[in-house]
Amino acid sequence: MNVNLKPEYEKFIQEQIANGQFNSVDEVMNEAIKLLELRVNRLEQVRQKIALGTEQIANGQVTDGEIVFARLQEKIRAMTEES
Repeated sequence: MNVNLKPEYEKFIQEQIANGQFNSVDEVMNEAIKLLELRVNRLEQVRQKIALGTEQIANGQVTDGEIVFARLQEKIRAMTEES
């Protein structure tokens, strides 16, 4: 596979190699693909959580915001006391 990169990306990659962060263009590209894969997976997880939350709202499965914040404050207080 041949990939055409913008000159600024080529420069960035060469700088990473020159700085010793990576040993080759292949290493840089492999790391970039891994990070892209993580980003795509996280985005999908967020979309699924949004869909679930939207469904729960539609079904009336909600908790009053004041109750949520009170619970969070209690957890924070308890964690602070443990320290």
